[in-house]
Amino acid sequence: MQATYKKHILEFKRPSGTSRGVLNTKETWFIKIEEAGRVGYGECGILRGLSIDDRPDYEETLKWACENIHLGEQKLYDSLEGFPSIQFGIEMAFRSLKAENPFELFPSAFTQGEKGIAINGLIWMGEASFMQEQIAEKLEAGFDCIKMKIGAIDFDTEIKLLEGIRKRYSAEEITLRVDANGAFKPEEALDKLTRLAALDLHSIEQPIRQGQEQAMAQLCKQTPLPIALDEELIGVFGYARQKELLQDIKPQYIILKPSLVGGFRGSDTWIQLAEEQGIDWWITSALESNIGLNAIAQYTFEKKTTIPQGLGTGALYTNNVSSPLDIRHGELWYDAQQNWSFQF
Repeated sequence: MQATYKKHILEFKRPSGTSRGVLNTKETWFIKIEEAGRVGYGECGILRGLSIDDRPDYEETLKWACENIHLGEQKLYDSLEGFPSIQFGIEMAFRSLKAENPFELFPSAFTQGEKGIAINGLIWMGEASFMQEQIAEKLEAGFDCIKMKIGAIDFDTEIKLLEGIRKRYSAEEITLRVDANGAFKPEEALDKLTRLAALDLHSIEQPIRQGQEQAMAQLCKQTPLPIALDEELIGVFGYARQKELLQDIKPQYIILKPSLVGGFRGSDTWIQLAEEQGIDWWITSALESNIGLNAIAQYTFEKKTTIPQGLGTGALYTNNVSSPLDIRHGELWYDAQQNWSFQF
């Protein structure tokens, strides 16, 4: 058995804004495992400034994992606790290696092209006119769940954009989510959540920055709008600590990005802990290429959840891997008749 990796820089079709800044490119690394004529592919993707494994020794660690692929999936996974995206890439590549088709990791009605996965339409930050343009495109494309990133422009302008949707569509017709990416200050958050709640929103992701557990717990207790933890889960290792975090904060939802929480296994642990405490959840990609998005989508379908997921990021790039993934009327589909075009 041998493993190799290569770096790939994904280029955004247009700059994509969050409260942390504007994204023009995204780094990712592909892994290939070969054994007895079989091949498996994985993807290790980090988000600069956000991933816990955004550190100088990242590529060195990835190289070590490939050179020691003979240790096997379990030993490598355990050794890579501080590198959740490499854990995910290794886990994905081993599952791909064992699969009959290296791109069909979880065979299902989804991979047969018989069923789709409901997803939200993502609205990136920018000038009000740009955000309005995106909203119109998503509604025209048939999305009935819209997620808008907020916190980078004037809050009153963001409220007006959301009001514009609500005047045309009720909460029964269009589900609205917002993602603040930690943009609110703790002392102003409750007032802003109250204004947002008046618009019949589904939820808000990470209203204040992670690491302020006491403030977040108080906010989750008082909020008129359901809160979903996202960044708060990053870098929280160990079953006991993860359980404690959820017990202390008591959020209404958690959001799982496999690249940021240790892949399928890491997501499974968070899901188990959340469900034990009556906390709902959904899964979101972390701007992976179609290699990673494909694996996450297939895993998500296996969970049989009906809530819209955050899996629509594959069309963002000019140089993505050509794949059978397709978005139709607010759902992610897998065209079983279309072949993959992936050159490692």
